[in-house]
Amino acid sequence: MSARIVAILVVLLVVLGGTALLMQREDSTRRPQNASALGQPLFKDLKAADIARIRIVEPKSTLTLSRKEEGWVIAERDGFPADLTKVREFVLKAISLKIAQSEPIGEKDRARLNLDASATQLEFAGADDKPLAKVLIGRKLFRSEPENPEKALGDGRFVMLPGDDASVYMVPDPLLQAAAKSAEWIDKRAFQIEKAKTLEVRYAGGDGWRLERAAENASWRLANQRPGEKLDSSRANAATYSLSLLDLADVAPKDASPETTGLDQPTRLDATTFDGLSYMVRVGKLAGENYYVSFEQGGTLAKAAKPDDAERIKKIEERLPKDKALSQHVLLVPKSRLEDTLKKRAELLETREAGKK
Repeated sequence: MSARIVAILVVLLVVLGGTALLMQREDSTRRPQNASALGQPLFKDLKAADIARIRIVEPKSTLTLSRKEEGWVIAERDGFPADLTKVREFVLKAISLKIAQSEPIGEKDRARLNLDASATQLEFAGADDKPLAKVLIGRKLFRSEPENPEKALGDGRFVMLPGDDASVYMVPDPLLQAAAKSAEWIDKRAFQIEKAKTLEVRYAGGDGWRLERAAENASWRLANQRPGEKLDSSRANAATYSLSLLDLADVAPKDASPETTGLDQPTRLDATTFDGLSYMVRVGKLAGENYYVSFEQGGTLAKAAKPDDAERIKKIEERLPKDKALSQHVLLVPKSRLEDTLKKRAELLETREAGKK
């Protein structure tokens, strides 16, 4: 290779090397200063074992989940039990959240992304109430704009960390459960009236009806049945069996007045069971698709009459303390769960087909 060719190659290498260096510098100037945050945990050093309080603050409501010896409870609902599974899943999700993208943000952007006074605040604290982590949660993030953003699930969320109002972070989870709504957090297991022996329904106006049966497998009988009337057995079974399938939609605030809930003039359900328990249930007004409900439980749980009943009686016995705790609250029960039980007397009767006598 001649000296002339070697000299040309050296010049080319110098030029190419300089160009690559220039391109690298230009690329680094285009990268955001906080690019190092990408892929990092949103909550650094947050550990599930350290969390004893979760506080969610929205512009018009606040919800506080507190860890107690008996489990997690909702402070704003007078210590009503929270769903342990939901709390655990939410904590694990928060700890595993990674920053997917980061951008600089200004005051107008914060308002547009609901990261101003309209944001949802999420706070984690320890047993000593010492703050562990905090974040502002803004609008949902969509890969493509949906027709109804309010109802759409979302592909992620815009968030902002305290002390850094110049950056917005995007996380790949819509954080739908980060809401100060007790209905999203309560343990929805309700009291259940199983193996009913008698059921009496009395409406606020005074009318009502009573069903009773002599044994678990016996047919229901309508008290004071009139000539020509015939009880529809399927409707009677539905009215009584529905009470063994109750669940909760929500729990009312402690300061909800009887006038507000309608429990000052309720429909009253009185039931006894073959297991020796008794229930007095008050059903108040409808709130949307849910009834306000309160109840009292009495009687003495019978011992198992045969070995097959032992396991079932044991489960009821274990459930009684929870039922007692539930009876201290005004509950919201889905309308669909009580429709069959709240039927008028005439609706429990068989109807004659047209043209037949």
